[in-house]
Amino acid sequence: MRDFDVIILGSGPGGLQAAVHAARGKAAVAVLGRMHKSSLFKAHVENYCCMDTTLSGREILEQGRTQAQKFGARFIDEDVLDLRRGEDGRFSIKLESGAVLTAWSLILAMGVSRNRLNVPGERDLLGKGVSYCVECDGNFFRNQVVVVAGNESAACSGALSLLLIAAEVHLIYTELSVSENLAFQVNSSPIHKHPGRKVKAIVGSMGVEKVVLDNGEEIEAAGVFIELGAKGALELATKLDVALDPETMQYIRANKKQETNVPGVYAAGDICGPPWQMAKAVGEGCVAGMEASGYARRMKTGKSGD
Repeated sequence: MRDFDVIILGSGPGGLQAAVHAARGKAAVAVLGRMHKSSLFKAHVENYCCMDTTLSGREILEQGRTQAQKFGARFIDEDVLDLRRGEDGRFSIKLESGAVLTAWSLILAMGVSRNRLNVPGERDLLGKGVSYCVECDGNFFRNQVVVVAGNESAACSGALSLLLIAAEVHLIYTELSVSENLAFQVNSSPIHKHPGRKVKAIVGSMGVEKVVLDNGEEIEAAGVFIELGAKGALELATKLDVALDPETMQYIRANKKQETNVPGVYAAGDICGPPWQMAKAVGEGCVAGMEASGYARRMKTGKSGD
């Protein structure tokens, strides 16, 4: 177990700016996540203040990472599988490698998931057996057959969780892209694995009835969980009872200090809602970094009041 003052989930512009300000505030900072998963990574930016040339998102992120490291932030290129809060007020974060980190404060800056399979039946059967969140909807499929689609940590950890609920779990993936530890857990489990395959269609009328793979194989199932990439921001946030925007239930609700309803948990960037602009993410990250480091300092010294 490794202890930090502030842990930031997400290495996009919001998370990087938060890391810079938290680390400059003398906090021990860890940044989790993979840079290439940021929506900025493949983009180009030409509308950012004081920048008179077009820069690639990758270049911006690499410079931000170097800058945060210069101030002492540590980067751990792993996805998060679980979040908890202990009785002592510290948060524990379980990584896909099995490592556990602790921190006095968290900054959620993971962006929002825009990943879809885009296959026939996916949209029509959403909420009728198709789900994007194992943690949210898994219990609806107790003792039933389910399918999980995805190559990365969200799909693998979701499939493992469903083993405790469903009668049968099928994992559809082209090639696993996870840590050795997580891959071992999947490969040694009773999950029905379908390597090198993709979902071609989801079939059903009133609900999901079967999944058709790209090789023509059909799997009769009641539920399909589409878990592409890392665990979703909202999926992790709900583990800590972080409140969502009541109108859309798609974004985390934060005040002007980027505080959520949970003490010690802050949010910044796309996860807080539109507009999807780097300038907004950076500004919110700045505030979140300063506030989170201040909160951690107060908790360490026993001065938890404002």
